[in-house]
Amino acid sequence: MEIPPGACARDGSSARSILMQRLVEPEILDRLPVDDPEAVRSRRDLRWINFLMGNERWLARRIARLPSARKGVWEIGAGEGRLLRRLATRQPEMPLTGCDLAPRPASLPDRIVWRQGDVFDELATASGGVLVANLFLHHFDDLSLVRFGSLLANFDALCINEPHRSSLAMAQGRLLLPFVGPVTRHDMLVSIRAGFRRGELPERLGLTAGGWQMREETTWRGALRVLAWRD
Repeated sequence: MEIPPGACARDGSSARSILMQRLVEPEILDRLPVDDPEAVRSRRDLRWINFLMGNERWLARRIARLPSARKGVWEIGAGEGRLLRRLATRQPEMPLTGCDLAPRPASLPDRIVWRQGDVFDELATASGGVLVANLFLHHFDDLSLVRFGSLLANFDALCINEPHRSSLAMAQGRLLLPFVGPVTRHDMLVSIRAGFRRGELPERLGLTAGGWQMREETTWRGALRVLAWRD
């Protein structure tokens, strides 16, 4: 596979200037067929990266503590359904729904509902206790995030994990480049440049003026996390 020139390496001054503002660029994985060998390799890389960042562990812990989760959990950009499988095992009574452009993953437990389609179309008629997004919202530009925020009215809580757009996260990403495939070498740095700094995501989603209680944090492993719930 041919990777765009310069996609995996930028000088320090250029990288710092790029990080000042979000830069949303296409990711290669989004354009590959599900069964493409490079896509399969990249999804394996993403499982490893999610593990290193502790993303699914954090999401599962936070969801379990939210009283509104009893009404159901929706995960957008659910991918292979790994988080939903984890919740299905630990929370057998919790209603679970996954939404993704990809078809329903093989061997997903029957009790997990799968909605294949565009997230904006699906959320227009969706409702539930908790809406979850893991490494998903950074794919959208600011106007799309505003539109996304307008569709949150039917949920009581939000649990969001995204890349933290920082020099530390970029440096850590570069350290991982020798250990991942060519698609991930491109997409990982693109994801960080499209990530968020503190305050950006709540503002774009309209959480700061929409009756939400909110907690936002960053981690040394490159994540920005937002937990929000209604009064």
